Amino acid sequence: MADPGILFTNNREWSAEMVARDPGFFNRLARQQAPRYLWIGCSDSRVPANEIVGLHPGELFVHRNVANVVVHSDLNCLSVLQYAVDVLRVEHVIVCGHYGCGGVEAAWKRTPLGLIDNWLRHVQDVADRHGALLTRGMTDAQCTSRLAELNVIEQVSNVCRTTIAIDAWRRAQPLSVHGWIYGLKDGLLRDLGVSVTRDGDLAAVYASAVAAVSGALATHP
Repeated sequence: MADPGILFTNNREWSAEMVARDPGFFNRLARQQAPRYLWIGCSDSRVPANEIVGLHPGELFVHRNVANVVVHSDLNCLSVLQYAVDVLRVEHVIVCGHYGCGGVEAAWKRTPLGLIDNWLRHVQDVADRHGALLTRGMTDAQCTSRLAELNVIEQVSNVCRTTIAIDAWRRAQPLSVHGWIYGLKDGLLRDLGVSVTRDGDLAAVYASAVAAVSGALATHP
């Protein structure tokens, strides 16, 4: 059985290493957080947000849930988004999914897992909406990868349609919403070409991103 005590040892070693690199790091961090980015990602333990983009604590505000879903009734996610945009004044919201996502795979295969099946219904809705792009000529792995891409695009749309984003754009606050996907096999991020910088741009950007996904067979199962 894993011993959680090792985490305290790891923490002390990490803290000492940070102080050795930068003696004033924690003093500055304790005074204020001023991130420019909000990351909405998957809870998957293999996708550590700060590490894969090379940012330190304090530089990236993070919300994570299974399959990186943004639901308009999820007050947890919306509270994070509102605080990030209205209080921290982040300039970029990044929705990041990943290939090999267990939640997306379960949604695609309709694998019963329990309570979480209700949450993954949101991803199944994405699959139903874009059923023509998930064809019988594709393998399950290819369909899962493409669904992971489409899910990111859909969640970017959901962010852009919140009152939080719309109000920010109406008051001319700089805010961009992006959709990325991460490859577990190579550790690289891919831009899905869905970046919205103002109210009114969503429809065209969304259509272009979906078309781009449909034109390239997913190769990152």
